[in-house]
Amino acid sequence: MYSQAVKFESNKLEPVDALISTEQLTSTGVVKVIKDSTVKESDQPTFVKIKGIDFKTGTVEVKILSRLLKNAPDFARGFIGIAFHINDSNSRFECIYLRPTNGRADDQLRRNHSIQYFSFPDYSFERLRKEAPGEYESYADMGLDEWITMEIEVKEKQAKLFLNGNKQPSLIVNDLKSGDNVSGAVGLWMDVGTEGFFKELKVTND
Repeated sequence: MYSQAVKFESNKLEPVDALISTEQLTSTGVVKVIKDSTVKESDQPTFVKIKGIDFKTGTVEVKILSRLLKNAPDFARGFIGIAFHINDSNSRFECIYLRPTNGRADDQLRRNHSIQYFSFPDYSFERLRKEAPGEYESYADMGLDEWITMEIEVKEKQAKLFLNGNKQPSLIVNDLKSGDNVSGAVGLWMDVGTEGFFKELKVTND
């Protein structure tokens, strides 16, 4: 087992259709990321890839905080999460992300969509929601403008998401779409309308 606390140094961050606010690369290790507004589609490779990491099985943990941009569209939810198993060309990866505005919505259906898994390029949230309603989404209490600890535990074809140190997972994915023998980089992922902040990234390889 190998554990690595990742420092957000500028030479280790590779923006992919994302913008890094360099003034946020402070001594506290907080990085601010915004999706490139020219990318209109959702569930795309819009992340900051961390150089020098090859992750297969183990855990990825990070603290995240999201806010809505002033020009965010009505459907924006503060989309923010972790991409993993990213290949060299950024044409394949897995991702689990949060929709913080849904966590405390009055609409129960929106609450049920607080957490989302997808796999790029073939399994968008829309496809998974249509073909397997409720199987790749879940509820958890969360909100905008607050730090949330995400920990993704990957073993073979299974991924579990733990939030804020809870012992029970908030989401279980039993059939990662890229398979059970895949490795790749880790990325700080966000989507439309989100101003995302990340800190204290830790990667453990089994």
